[in-house]
Amino acid sequence: MKTITYDALEVRTHASREALGEAAAVVAAETIREACDLRGEARVIFACALSQDEFLAALVRQSVAWNQVTIFHMDEYVGLRATHPQSIRHFLRAHLLDHIARPRAVHLIQGEKDPVHECARYGKLLAERPIDFVCMGIGENGHLAFNDPPVADFNDPQLVKIVELDEKCRRQQVHDGCFPEIEAVPAHAITLTIPALVGARHISCCVPGTRKANAVHDTLLGPITRECPASILRRHANAVLHIDPASATHLEE
Repeated sequence: MKTITYDALEVRTHASREALGEAAAVVAAETIREACDLRGEARVIFACALSQDEFLAALVRQSVAWNQVTIFHMDEYVGLRATHPQSIRHFLRAHLLDHIARPRAVHLIQGEKDPVHECARYGKLLAERPIDFVCMGIGENGHLAFNDPPVADFNDPQLVKIVELDEKCRRQQVHDGCFPEIEAVPAHAITLTIPALVGARHISCCVPGTRKANAVHDTLLGPITRECPASILRRHANAVLHIDPASATHLEE
């Protein structure tokens, strides 16, 4: 593993996608355990995307007192029910919740409900106490959650908001095999905002794969700007970016 720091952001390059997932899972389990030891609970936000597959598969094998963990997720498509195979709640259950002991609490974004009221409800839950840990990824357009460049706001006054997904984001969902064509991808989503995510005490960001190489380059070597929302991670004091040789391709050009 190679480690280098960009501003405040520690970047770890792992030998493979599988090694990335295993290493990030070990760090996540340790961070969750530390929070539980210090405060009696851990409040954790998870990303739900193809890039998280290896990480989540490794995390469920770690020793974690899930009965002390409150789980949130980052986003959900407007209009999709939890049972829809492409809903983000469905992904969370299939890749995490169905494989662990019963958590202390699980708070799900209800995409089929009135989105304005749902943003307010979920924001209130997030604000009850600080978030200990965020497990995230980075989109092909540099987004965090569904904060695409056109709607990302580093000083957003909201914790949760409704957004229109830009074309590159929607095409990523097709590339990932989540939807058969771009017309099938919902145009709107509910997302945690940038401040809701980077306000966490600790962040772990898993970004494997060739299709993320441009986003990783812009995150680390470009300006810190909403044009690449993930660039804000370089200002976080306790964030680690996990990448693999494929996603690190453009860093040495």
